[in-house]
Amino acid sequence: MAKVIDGKAVAAEVIEQVSAASAELEAKTGARPGLAVVIVGKDPASHVYVASKSRMAKQCGFKSVQHTLSESTTQAELESLVADLNADPEIHGILVQLPLPGHLDSDRVIQSIRPEKDVDGLHVVNAGKLMTGDLDGGLISCTPAGAMLFVRQTHGADLSGLNAVVIGRSNLFGKPMAALLLAANATITVAHSRTRDLPGICRNADILVAAVGRPQMVKADWVKPGATVIDVGINRIDAPERGEGKTRLVGDVAFDECAEKAAVITPVPGGVGPMTIAMLMANTVTAAMRSHGLTPPSF
Repeated sequence: MAKVIDGKAVAAEVIEQVSAASAELEAKTGARPGLAVVIVGKDPASHVYVASKSRMAKQCGFKSVQHTLSESTTQAELESLVADLNADPEIHGILVQLPLPGHLDSDRVIQSIRPEKDVDGLHVVNAGKLMTGDLDGGLISCTPAGAMLFVRQTHGADLSGLNAVVIGRSNLFGKPMAALLLAANATITVAHSRTRDLPGICRNADILVAAVGRPQMVKADWVKPGATVIDVGINRIDAPERGEGKTRLVGDVAFDECAEKAAVITPVPGGVGPMTIAMLMANTVTAAMRSHGLTPPSF
């Protein structure tokens, strides 16, 4: 049976580091890390995420600001708010909660955030730094950064000689995850919907990362014995065993059967999920310390 990574416990360790760095910044400069979260519209899931981010920011000792805008907000109004936050020296991190309402151009908004305040790590400058191997100069997308922390804790910082397969090629996760693994000297295969013989490719993976959004797609016979399996999927499926109309969360990996083959595996929920907010806090304190000429901790 595989060792199951406790994402909540690892996230708590990161938050402890962040809180200590935040206190150090305030002691040395009198400033607190400032995080501004912008949410447009009434999407219930987005409001839940934003509330949890705001709570965590306050727990870390940050100045936490939330801007809640109406569904009818225009592109110009949203970009004007981002410009104001870019210019505010007390705000070190800006997060625009996605998805935005359909009439707004999300990419234009994200690219209007100054790269040094882009704590989601989605600006092309930060993506470019990651792709060229500059892991210390930019800000790394939160979910891949959290998943990579699990990999380092399992295998160490140098992945030389290990084969890694990332299923999924999104700009949000698949591509930055592949870049992080490559920077750590792993041999990378990025697989996707057009990949031929996906199960066969996965069987060669010492590190298998699934991020496609298909419930329990990865089966036990896809997993190399002794592999590390990182499940990034979050899918809600029917759970009639819990009662009529009930659902439950599962990942992209068939957890029970794959846990019999893998050496290390992440659960859903409770694996990569808690790391995303923790790494957002890490990016914010990193941005704040850099803005004051201090060296941030390594996460």
